[in-house]
Amino acid sequence: MNAFASAVASAAVPPGWVVGAGGLVALVLVAHSGLWRLAGKVITIAHEGGHALVSLTTGRQLEGIRLHADSSGVTRSRGRRSGPGLVATAAAGYISPSALGAGAAWLLDARYLTAMLWLTVALLAATLLVTRNAFGLLAVLVTGGGVGAVALLASAAVQAGFGYGAAWFLLFGGLRPVLELPRRTLKGRQGLSDADHLFRLTRIPAGLWVALFHLVSLAALVVGGRLLLPLHGSLLPVHANLFPGPAHQ
Repeated sequence: MNAFASAVASAAVPPGWVVGAGGLVALVLVAHSGLWRLAGKVITIAHEGGHALVSLTTGRQLEGIRLHADSSGVTRSRGRRSGPGLVATAAAGYISPSALGAGAAWLLDARYLTAMLWLTVALLAATLLVTRNAFGLLAVLVTGGGVGAVALLASAAVQAGFGYGAAWFLLFGGLRPVLELPRRTLKGRQGLSDADHLFRLTRIPAGLWVALFHLVSLAALVVGGRLLLPLHGSLLPVHANLFPGPAHQ
């Protein structure tokens, strides 16, 4: 089977405990402050990548992404200093991790595990090309290298656990910065958050933008979680080609 056929081939449904364990690990990574200081950098990559992608699709000239060790980041683009393109670019950051998580859940629900992993590698490779500082390059390389290693070298069982865990992590991890946003916004002209920037662009109160980010992130979590959880059948389906049991004499 060639690489393309392998990427789009359907995968068996993993046991329910694998899906649940992936969600639990993701929740711990997001909820534990010490672990989040490291794992949250992946969410920053998705956040800034969302800004970059939308800036390109709306016709702006992307200058690059910078990622920092404190999990902050910035995406710079050139173009009109107002208008729908800039508004869409500014609004994309906080909803991108959750949207990616929902997209990953959809691919997993459609049994495209391998395609989901390689699409992730492709998106990270594209992000690498527009990253403009050393720490950012390191963060994207490590993340992309880890996903690529799983896609190339890991067993089907490990790939399934990693894929479902990654989808859960994007869904939970996309929500945490949104929940923290009210502490860093609602500052009007002096605020530095995306919601404050959107207020200056649209005159729509920053609080309404924060509410929109909450709504989108929660909706993605509900939809993505429904796709990931095996509510349509047994919680413990075992497929011989993915999680083989012992041979019987």
